[in-house]
This record gives sequence, structure tokens and C-alpha cells, in this order.
Amino acid sequence: MMSFAPTPGWLDWERNRTQSKTVLPEGSIDSHCHVFGPGEVFPFAPTRKYTPCDASKADLFRLHQDLGIARRVVVQATCHGTDNAALIDVLASAPASTRGVVSVSSDITEEELSGMHEQGVRGVRFNFVKRLVDHSPYDELSLIAEKIKAFGWHIVIYFEAADLPELEGFLAGLPVPLVIDHMGRPDVSASAADAEFSRFISFVDRTSAWVKVSCPERLSQSGPFAVAGNTRIYEDVVPFARRVIAEFPDHVLWGTDWPHPNLKTHMPDDAVLLNYLNEITESDAQLRRLLVDNPNALYWA
Repeated sequence: MMSFAPTPGWLDWERNRTQSKTVLPEGSIDSHCHVFGPGEVFPFAPTRKYTPCDASKADLFRLHQDLGIARRVVVQATCHGTDNAALIDVLASAPASTRGVVSVSSDITEEELSGMHEQGVRGVRFNFVKRLVDHSPYDELSLIAEKIKAFGWHIVIYFEAADLPELEGFLAGLPVPLVIDHMGRPDVSASAADAEFSRFISFVDRTSAWVKVSCPERLSQSGPFAVAGNTRIYEDVVPFARRVIAEFPDHVLWGTDWPHPNLKTHMPDDAVLLNYLNEITESDAQLRRLLVDNPNALYWA
């Protein structure tokens, strides 16, 4: 048994959630969530850049039950490296209602990929955020993309807005669909109509990528509430999500990002975080597309 102490200053996920006032559509899907450990059962990778607190599958299932979420896509977190055992354990526990996005190395075999596909894996994640990885894995990603193409998988990419110009040519040439985490981490102190975010919109249009309009708590500079007592949440992020949803209504996804790793300023109450969905959607039909129809088409169709 191994014991892991969280990184100093680590913000633990909120266990004392309030009662959510937001009612989600029936069949809602969390398209981006994680499990961490428990470390004594699924040890964290020796090469990790951070050590989280435990966030188990039981905790994840309880969260989704409380919020009214029916299905989930569990995304491999960098703290587990390419050991996907904790994620596969979630798939085995709820195979009909769970899909997975793994991290693998380029020596993965067709037999191993086939086994993962049968277990519910539908994509591979690559991280280009420079503070979280040692290098940009261009060659490795190219090899893996060729291997997963036959399974109909996609690649989930995580990058920051300032790095898109050096990445977009390579990413646009990959032979599999792309899913972009957290709107490419835009600078929300700027306008959603400025050149940098417009370049992102053009990249999405050119590649027919899917975009997660998730993680306002990670992008916001104003914080959860711009004015004390205000019920509107993460107002500086909202225009960016609204633009993406308006431009690509059939290719947008949303996820909780539970248990919200590496946050520095605050830890959201996931029940309150659902208010963000009311801010970025303009109709029940738009909300259903975001939470039910689109993720169902990508992960279960």
C-alpha cells in the first residue's frame, strides 16, 4: 500500500454541496470528468507534475447522482500518466453509462487498443500545456493517431490559446477527429470577438473539431460572481462559450471537470457550477443538444 500526500496548497474538491437549482435534461452526460486513485489502490505516476487528493469512482458516481447526470466520459488525468487502471475500473463498474479517454504511448498494440475499445474507450488525450508536460509529443501523437484511426476514436487535445499558432498546422493534419478541451483556454480578459479567439474559431471550423465549453472556474479572472450576491456565474467566460455554441451547435460538449485539479483561487460547489449552463445556453433545445444529443452522438452512437 502506498500513501500520497497532496501537493502543498492543493485545493480539495467540495464535499458539502448545496442543492442545485438547475434541473438538467433527462439523459444528461458529463463529457469531462476524472478519477484520482485512490492512491493506495491505483498509485499516481512517478513522473507526475502534481499529487492530487483521492477522488474515487464512488465519489464520482455520487456526484452524478446528486446533480442528475445519467452518463459520463472519464478522461485520464496526467497524474496517472499512461497507467489507465483507475479509469478502466470505472468503465468496468458502469459499462453502459461510461466512456473513457485514455493516455497511451506509441508502442501500444492493436490488441491492447481493441481490448480498451471493448471496455468503452473512445479517445486518447494529449496535453500540450507546457507547465504540465515536459515536451510537445508531435511524433508520438502522429503514430498513435494512425493506430486509433481504425477504431473510430478521436484525440482530445489540451492547449493554451497563445500556443495555437504553433500547433494548428500539425493538429489539422491528424487523420482522426479532434476534441478540444476548455475552448482552448482563451484569455477571457480580452473580447470574444478579438483576433486570438477568432483564430481559434477559424481553426475549429477548418478541422470540424468538437469543443468543450467547460471549466469556467479555470478560465475566469473575475471569479465565480462578478458582484457579491449575484446569481450569474463566471460572467467573463460566458461570451466565449456563447460564441462557440452559436458557431458550432452540433459540435459542443460540456463537462464538470470534477474534481477540478490544480485550481489556485477557489474550489467550486458543483451544484452551483451548474448555473453556468443557464448563462451560456439560450433555450431548452440548445441545452439538450449540449448535454445529451452531442455527447451521445460522439461517444455512444
